Amino acid sequence: MDAKIGKFFDSVSNLFTGGDQIPWCDRDIIAGCEREVAEANKGSSDEHRNECLMRLSWALVHSRQAEDVQRGIAMLEAALSSGGNQLQMRERIYLLAVGYYRSGDYSRSRQLLERCLQIAPDWRQALTLKKTVEDRITKDGVIGIGIAATAVGLLAGGIAAALARKK
Repeated sequence: MDAKIGKFFDSVSNLFTGGDQIPWCDRDIIAGCEREVAEANKGSSDEHRNECLMRLSWALVHSRQAEDVQRGIAMLEAALSSGGNQLQMRERIYLLAVGYYRSGDYSRSRQLLERCLQIAPDWRQALTLKKTVEDRITKDGVIGIGIAATAVGLLAGGIAAALARKK
């Protein structure tokens, strides 16, 4: 019974928060990745250190904590400017798009996904996230229009009531 109630509340929550299929990452996984990076900085190869940094970046942009997501975005922006092969660039751009999506910057996320799809046009993960981002932009626009229409209606009603009292 508790499981059914939990699923119900999750579905209601997804309705209002725009639930997606992107996984979340816990603090203990982030801490493990941070330890891994610290160990890699003690003398591992550049390739191993870069792999550890990518795992940490992945964990950070998938975190529920806004400060972790921002830290992941900063790490990925720095890594993006350092170059790399096409596969590395694609992965970094995608993770950056996830980070911006998680932080609520949907237009920036969509721009990065379009860039990512220029590198790999058939990449299903990026296509799925792009659809999720576009759905979220549409949903936010509809909610915004509803709020604006309500405000206009209340204003018009207030003016009509004031005019009715005046007569």
